[in-house]
Amino acid sequence: MWEYTDKVRDHFLNPRNVGSLDDANAVGEVGSLACGDALKLFLKINDAGVIEDARFQTFGCASAIASSSVLTELLKGKTIEEARALTNKDIADDLGGLPKEKMHCSVMGQEALEAALADYLGEKAPAHEPEGELVCKCFGVYDGQIRRAIRENKLTTVEEVTDFTKAGGGCGDCLEKLAGILAEELGQAAAKPLVELQVKRPMTNLERVKLVTKIMEEEIRPALKKDGGDIELVDIDGTTVFVSLRGACKGCPSSNLTLTEFVQKRLQELVEPGITVKEAK
Repeated sequence: MWEYTDKVRDHFLNPRNVGSLDDANAVGEVGSLACGDALKLFLKINDAGVIEDARFQTFGCASAIASSSVLTELLKGKTIEEARALTNKDIADDLGGLPKEKMHCSVMGQEALEAALADYLGEKAPAHEPEGELVCKCFGVYDGQIRRAIRENKLTTVEEVTDFTKAGGGCGDCLEKLAGILAEELGQAAAKPLVELQVKRPMTNLERVKLVTKIMEEEIRPALKKDGGDIELVDIDGTTVFVSLRGACKGCPSSNLTLTEFVQKRLQELVEPGITVKEAK
């Protein structure tokens, strides 16, 4: 269970300024549902360059909702220049802090703000467009986003990079790339000690559920459907995944092999080695 401040809980349970804004003249959208977090920020900016109103729509955890809610409060009454000076640290600080594993939620708020202001000014949003090479396939995080997070937040470990960007929080295949990027940003002298930092932190339940669901829908189900079969994700209890076979897979003599040699093995490769797949009764 994350340790949330009273203000985070308040903004999660009673979010301010939720919904779209019909007369918005600045809109910023970041993230994606496929990657687990998405935020759309609406601003109404008057002719004097002052933000008169701000609203949001978000899909994500308690920290994502709280970060988006407090961001809209921080923005009202600010000029464009004042809004541009806001950082993800300002968002987190105004909430009384966020768990380190949830700092990426405040980063998403900053990126949505930058995208909205760029939309209003007719500029290219630096955080809205993918920058460089795709590094983390699980959460769709690019090289440029990672480097920017390292510089702006003075990150020094791979774990911190994951906390601020989500990169490396899924299957872990990109951890070596993250270490390399971090070494480049910190200077070559830091490259050697990074070997000790490439230990993957335990996956949270939420991250596990999202990644299992993503792999089931995008890879496992389409593969089974090609042969007339199908599978339904019933429940996830820790590292145990409960499924129900459908179509040609149901009652097939090879159904146990399908579960262990295909479904379970694929989830172990792409999600977590300790994953066990069982058929729901």
